Amino acid sequence: MAEREEIVVRAERREGRGKNDARRLRARGFVPLTVYGGEGEAVSAAAPLAELAAILRSETGPNTIFTIDVDGIGASEVLFLDRQLDPVRGRLVHADLRRLVRGQKLEVTVPLHLIGEPLGIKEEGGVLEQVVREIDIRVSPRDIPEAINVDVSHLGVHDVLHVSDIPADEKIEILSDPETVLATIGIIREEEVAPAPATEEPAAEPEVIGKGKKEDEE
Repeated sequence: MAEREEIVVRAERREGRGKNDARRLRARGFVPLTVYGGEGEAVSAAAPLAELAAILRSETGPNTIFTIDVDGIGASEVLFLDRQLDPVRGRLVHADLRRLVRGQKLEVTVPLHLIGEPLGIKEEGGVLEQVVREIDIRVSPRDIPEAINVDVSHLGVHDVLHVSDIPADEKIEILSDPETVLATIGIIREEEVAPAPATEEPAAEPEVIGKGKKEDEE
């Protein structure tokens, strides 16, 4: 596992409360947040939106461990516990951060990545159907993986991959139900196309002979 980059976000203690205070913070480019857990009390603070957004956009996303250094309080290692986004702009408007405690494992959700090209695709013309894209795990903060990678190259048509098929890792405890289906190899059935009904030639319209002049009068 690659060594994690040390990220420090400096924050200011938040004294005000209410929507007006939060609005003023956001106008300055800050996001109101609360730090919970560990051995300390809950702390209300505000941190730069740009720095928090960059963490959420990183490969480890909300599972990124970083240090929040609050003026007058001190520094704590944290990760995102919850976050609130603006429903229109999609911008972060509030965050809850969880302090990390040495030796304490966390329950987190990480992406599931399927690795390799299944035999059922290469040899039988099947198609890979991924049913689950995230896995719940319990793990020490420093051992949180960017993703759970599972090799599917051995799967043939109609084979099914379950949670129980994920290779064991002594550092990671899988919390998802072992019988949960992660992926399967289906087969594409060509739909039978009914032949188009033969179109009958339209019957020739009878020639209409117009009434001529009356025969020459006798």
